[in-house]
Amino acid sequence: MEIILKQQVENLGKPGDRVSVSNGYARNFLLPKGMAIQATKSNLAQLEHEMRLIEQQKQKEIKDAEKIGNKIRSLSCVLKRKVGEQDKLFGSVTSIDIANALKEHGIEIDRKMIQLEEPIKELGTHKIPIELHPQVVVELKVKVQGE
Repeated sequence: MEIILKQQVENLGKPGDRVSVSNGYARNFLLPKGMAIQATKSNLAQLEHEMRLIEQQKQKEIKDAEKIGNKIRSLSCVLKRKVGEQDKLFGSVTSIDIANALKEHGIEIDRKMIQLEEPIKELGTHKIPIELHPQVVVELKVKVQGE
């Protein structure tokens, strides 16, 4: 029986996949649990329509991420921290600090997008990658200065 998966099914496929399974597996497990629908002409047409809408949504997300990325590329954040002997920072600069600095510039992003491997613990200019979308990664220049 030909079916269209509505959700991820282990060892079978991902949502939107058209697969062929045994009649019993489809009728007794996949269809009653709402994991799949039968592959009829109308269901295939509806699937194609939904896939086009999803693709349009993805393209819109990428364009929005690129707009934000262009703003971030043009920025240079300056963060001031207290320093001790030999210009060692008393604390560190974390992704939360960078997200707050971006918020002051009118760019609101989730701190989890900031790909900071470990907190910044030294003065200077650092390039921090920010993943706005899996296909859009930009670098932000963060300058840490002593007070």
